[in-house]
Amino acid sequence: MHMFGEYGLGMGLLGVVLMILFWVVIITGAFYLIKLLTNPGNTSSPPRETPEEILKKRYARGEIGREEYESMKKELQG
Repeated sequence: MHMFGEYGLGMGLLGVVLMILFWVVIITGAFYLIKLLTNPGNTSSPPRETPEEILKKRYARGEIGREEYESMKKELQG
């Protein structure tokens, strides 16, 4: 008779590996969840351009003329 009986703690190597993998996934997931919850403003996306910045770039590229630029600029300012 075995030390732990027929259905005892004899998980075998596969069981040990799966248990270690399970805990690694749980701990890693908890780490990233805590990181996300404590630092929500830190995203990888670039900051959004303001309408004024977009207008300046279009003028600089020559997509719009000076009159159109000035007109749109006044409209954006209110």
